[in-house]
Amino acid sequence: MPTEPMPTEFLIDRLSAGLKPVRRRSAGADGAIIGVLCLVELALVLGMGAMRPDMTAAMRHPSFWWKLAGLALIAAASGTVALRSFDPARSPHRGLRGVVAIVAACLAVGWALDAGDGWAALVVRLDWRQGVRCLVKMVLLSIPAALGLGVLMRRGAPTSMRATAWAVGIAAAAWGAFVFVFACPSDDPLYIAVWYMAACLLVAGSVRVALPRLVRW
Repeated sequence: MPTEPMPTEFLIDRLSAGLKPVRRRSAGADGAIIGVLCLVELALVLGMGAMRPDMTAAMRHPSFWWKLAGLALIAAASGTVALRSFDPARSPHRGLRGVVAIVAACLAVGWALDAGDGWAALVVRLDWRQGVRCLVKMVLLSIPAALGLGVLMRRGAPTSMRATAWAVGIAAAAWGAFVFVFACPSDDPLYIAVWYMAACLLVAGSVRVALPRLVRW
């Protein structure tokens, strides 16, 4: 004997009967959590004696401040885009375009700083053995930020999963590179542009591939 369909209002009441109010997410609170995590990592790295021994001399070079300020700006901008995009009402696409513009501007400034020296002795300047070691260290230093943002992303509800994953990856990569600035033995703009960019692309690409598969609800 066929049963009558359940009234819509009754069905909604039954489905929502056990629900509890959900605490509204705050990008500011999430940002504070990530900020504390990143500062703890930086303090641990410096506390372990990883700071380059010639830091005082390095701080006299414009290229040191270029890489430090540039990476801080990229990390802050992309991190803000990521945190905001955890809200389903916000899209990360416009913010990501702004991040790309910041990266391009930083590279242009680096080119200007390097223009007086030319591009001679390319292989010597890139020093691939040291570059690979630096790349590995930057990737490792980016892991805490990537994990922290990934957890917050899982707790959120981003509507553009891939774009948000890009924002998370760029933010984590830029932060890992920022921390490494204090230990980096080179201030050559060409070396920095090539190896830092390679490390950031590796981290951001890996996060972009992994997060959409791991962060699901």
